[in-house]
Amino acid sequence: MITKFENIELLDAFISKELKHDKAKLYAMKKSSFKEADSFSFDLSKLDSKDESIKAIVTTPIIDATKIRVKSIINTTNLLDSHGDVHIKNIWKKSIQENKSMYLLNSHQQKFEYVITDNVTPFAQTMSWKSLGFDFEGNTQALVFDSIIEKTKYNELMFDMYASGKVKNHSVGMQYVKILYCVNSDDSYWQEEKANWGKYINEVANKDEAESAGNFWAVLEAKIIEGSAVLRGSNYATPTQSVTEVKNEAEIITSTIIEPSQDTQITNNAQSKVQKLLSINNQKK
Repeated sequence: MITKFENIELLDAFISKELKHDKAKLYAMKKSSFKEADSFSFDLSKLDSKDESIKAIVTTPIIDATKIRVKSIINTTNLLDSHGDVHIKNIWKKSIQENKSMYLLNSHQQKFEYVITDNVTPFAQTMSWKSLGFDFEGNTQALVFDSIIEKTKYNELMFDMYASGKVKNHSVGMQYVKILYCVNSDDSYWQEEKANWGKYINEVANKDEAESAGNFWAVLEAKIIEGSAVLRGSNYATPTQSVTEVKNEAEIITSTIIEPSQDTQITNNAQSKVQKLLSINNQKK
């Protein structure tokens, strides 16, 4: 049985009282949970005065379109969210490589009537916080869904919401794979967790909130189950990046070609060289 909590404060109290001396149970409870959006701690104060976090959303409604291409920020790393988590760079790398079939859903509802599209190309992209409209220093690695949404295929309501620029927040449905508990404590019992704190605290964009809480989970790897359009996500730095009309099939093919990261290009170049060497050797036989 998984114990549920109404807010982070109750969870922290439970940890202090029941799990302080049972780390294995603490980790097991955390990893057994399925993470998705919640609404109890969306912090509007983190949006700047001009609401710049949604500046990339289409400002002129797309009228009479039947097919659109949407780039949505499903998650961002280095931000302490309302689950007490800080996602670390490359958290999604393995999941993106292994899972080629992903869904964009409405509000994490895993039912056919809530599917927005299954035509999704996920990728991770490094972006500055300021390019997303947030006044943090440095960069984040965003989980981006590049999706083709058709008006009459699945969900006409959500098609219209995207086309009119009304989807302003997203959330990832995920399972924890590799996590580390980070605790700012001089108690010898938390020695390993204090070392984790020292390793990751300076990567947290909203560092003041982490220091105020005194603890967080560094999530090094997670499995993507789905991405969702939500009213309020546990990570508030998840806007719609762009919405454009798709008028023909050629545009769809072009739209889904994503430039790979530099490390991916290096890997591909190395593989190409290996294939050439194998081809030469085969010719010699």
